[in-house]
Amino acid sequence: MRVKAVIAYHGAYFQGFQKQTHTPQTITTAIEQALASLQITSSIVGSGRTDAGVHATGQVIHFDLPPFWQDLTKLTYHLNSKLTHITIKHISPVSEQFHARFSAKRRLYRYCFKTKPPSLFEASHIAYYIPFDPLRLHQALKAFEGVHDFKHFHKTGSQVHSTIREIYQAYYCQRSDYHFIYFQANGFLRSQVRMMIEGVMAYARGELSYTALTEQIAGKRRYTHRLAPPEGLYLARVLY
Repeated sequence: MRVKAVIAYHGAYFQGFQKQTHTPQTITTAIEQALASLQITSSIVGSGRTDAGVHATGQVIHFDLPPFWQDLTKLTYHLNSKLTHITIKHISPVSEQFHARFSAKRRLYRYCFKTKPPSLFEASHIAYYIPFDPLRLHQALKAFEGVHDFKHFHKTGSQVHSTIREIYQAYYCQRSDYHFIYFQANGFLRSQVRMMIEGVMAYARGELSYTALTEQIAGKRRYTHRLAPPEGLYLARVLY
């Protein structure tokens, strides 16, 4: 039986989502070890990879269960008892054709930051930026909406068939002392969200011109390649 699991994790304790040869400290490794302890030998497939330090509140994975595992509530309980800094929110059966990555239609990322240094208890999951102009931030985010070639907004090193992505929504809001940026798209390239965040914040702080930002969005020239701090980024939701 193939199942879909929605998971959350604290990325500060891991070197990213994807399994790596040089470290066991990845989300994939931790979950597969927990599954193996329950005699489930399936690998897991995620809706997308997250960088080291990046969190998730709505990551989606799929894996296949042997016939003797039918009680998904019991399975959820046992997995959560074996996992640290990862929570299995719920598990549901899906068709054999379901694929956590390729079946996904939209992905939503949330970025959370403050304009004063976060407290000791917030520092690992909230970023810090100096004060900025909210109107400029709104303007910059709207420039990302639509279909663009993001060849200058991703980290190289992994093969992709295309660097064209569609951003459905990009917006900013503030709640008390907390600031939030949201990006919803059909998909994202490696580190694309963190590079877009850094780009819009550079414009909002007056460090980058609107012409430079839009030329980079249009794929004409790269003006900035810096990445936003990972601790503020969350994979919030995946839509199918």
